[in-house]
Amino acid sequence: MLKIVFLHPDLGIGGAERLVVDAALALQLKGHQVHIVTSYHDPAHCFPETRDGTIPVTISGNWLPRSIFGRFLALCAYIRMLWASFYTVFLSDMQPQVYFCDQVSMCIPVLRLSTSVPVIYYCHFPDLLLASHKTWIKKLYRAPLDWIEEKTTGLATTTVVNSHFTAGVFCDTFKSIRLRPKVLYPSLNFRSFDRECGNSLSSVIGTKQVMDFVFLSINRYERKKNLGLAIKAFGLLKSFLGDAKIHLIMVGGYDYRLVENVEHYDELQKLTSSLQLGDCVTFLRSPSDETKTCLLKNCHTLLYTPDKEHFGIVPLEAMYCQLPVIAVNSGGPLETVEDHRTGYLCHPTVEDFAEKMKYLYENRNLATKMGERGRQRVIEHFSFNSFSQQLNELVGELTASRT
Repeated sequence: MLKIVFLHPDLGIGGAERLVVDAALALQLKGHQVHIVTSYHDPAHCFPETRDGTIPVTISGNWLPRSIFGRFLALCAYIRMLWASFYTVFLSDMQPQVYFCDQVSMCIPVLRLSTSVPVIYYCHFPDLLLASHKTWIKKLYRAPLDWIEEKTTGLATTTVVNSHFTAGVFCDTFKSIRLRPKVLYPSLNFRSFDRECGNSLSSVIGTKQVMDFVFLSINRYERKKNLGLAIKAFGLLKSFLGDAKIHLIMVGGYDYRLVENVEHYDELQKLTSSLQLGDCVTFLRSPSDETKTCLLKNCHTLLYTPDKEHFGIVPLEAMYCQLPVIAVNSGGPLETVEDHRTGYLCHPTVEDFAEKMKYLYENRNLATKMGERGRQRVIEHFSFNSFSQQLNELVGELTASRT
């Protein structure tokens, strides 16, 4: 049995957080002792495994600012993660055999230079590519952070990414790092989706409308997720079908502390009103896992709109629940969604999405077959058992080489 400590900046609800929780659960099931250190954890806005004691969580550094007047988020994240690593090494008695960190690489120098413990760094996507560099002030602000990101990432004992797409981007971005990262696909814990859903779709979203075909979008309320595409495509489809009883449910991770979440949620509601779709579109913010599972089991098609998404766990969740997936033909979905077999890979245009939505609406049997093939694909290639085995082998290799 090994002791593995995870360091993660904000332990909320999102794809990165789900990966960390699943990794901890996977190693725990292999007999290892796990512990998560984070700078922020809200029991009202987190995954249940971090709330009910399944995975021990220590909060350190929450007293440090998350931003300065709504700005400098990256700098503050670096400082908070630096403190979390300092606390773990010098102020706690955890003494792990392996460190696992992700999202912010600033903690790696402290872990590597102060201990002989190997460090796994899981790179979801290079942060410097997600940040804005549009103005000279932003370029000046980001320059040292981008340099630090590359140099600290290169200090990890081993680096892991979520897809071959991300691996290619990683190599093109961090040219000073010669070793190609290993690919470890995120997985699904099937048990969380196998439980019975006792509520009807109408009761979940709070409507008495008759809904013949329901489209579903699940993503954080962030502009880069291109959620407006789903609403506009649905509006075009509505104009094609007239009085058809179709509905769109927009589900998003929402944190009132994040200005962009608040602003973009309002922007999407205004877009819906401007297209006169108010009665046909339902918005949900950070629903429970039970509600999310119920939606996946009762809707008919998933719309996945991010462009160049590094992986995207939601298409896997949808396919396991036998939903066909309509996604943008770039990034992670190219490795998860089989075009014309488990869904459609489209250009990120309103017309292309609406065309595929209309086709599935008019061909229900095909949609059902796509859903069945999607479930089988997830079981064969993205199981939690496969993920657990690969991660356990990686940890074993690191500790064996250290010995």
